Amino acid sequence: MKLAILSLIAGTAAAFAPSASVGRCETKVAAFENELGVINPTGFWDPCGLTENIDQATFDQYRTAELKHGRVAMLCTIGYIVPEFYRFPGVIASGVSFADIPNGVAAIDAIPPLGWFQMVFFIGAVDYWGFLGDFEVGKPKLSPEKLAKAQLQELQHGRLAMLATMELLRHDSQELVSPGFDGLPHLINGIPALYN
Repeated sequence: MKLAILSLIAGTAAAFAPSASVGRCETKVAAFENELGVINPTGFWDPCGLTENIDQATFDQYRTAELKHGRVAMLCTIGYIVPEFYRFPGVIASGVSFADIPNGVAAIDAIPPLGWFQMVFFIGAVDYWGFLGDFEVGKPKLSPEKLAKAQLQELQHGRLAMLATMELLRHDSQELVSPGFDGLPHLINGIPALYN
């Protein structure tokens, strides 16, 4: 027993002893450091090294994917919040109204197979055939500076929405596992009039 305690103490002390090897932090200048979306204080941030040894076409493909995921996340965030206070009239499948579907993660089990088929088919069709794509009507005529600012804002809003989506899913999943874990009755608690 004494040997186990002594070993534990020695091991703990060794964990806080100075290391002989010195770690180095290396800042690498990236080829894409002047692209849209590079802002202070992070600058060009690529912790996984995805942009090492790639060409401009591959970077543009990555940026397009980031923009698409950001747009989907913005829709997801709105789609997560709006059902807290508004439900569409009608049915999602025979005998199941929109009002019967719970919010968030709990809706996965409540949506019937026909409802899932409709959603997957529509999303797949939009993604594959490009419906809802690049519209010529409704594009604002902006100067290059204002257009670059608007594009940067869309990219940043998409990044924020991706984080918000992950947090909403985490919070809702934890609520399913441990109901009332945060002591709050609703997802949106700052505006009680929404639930009246």
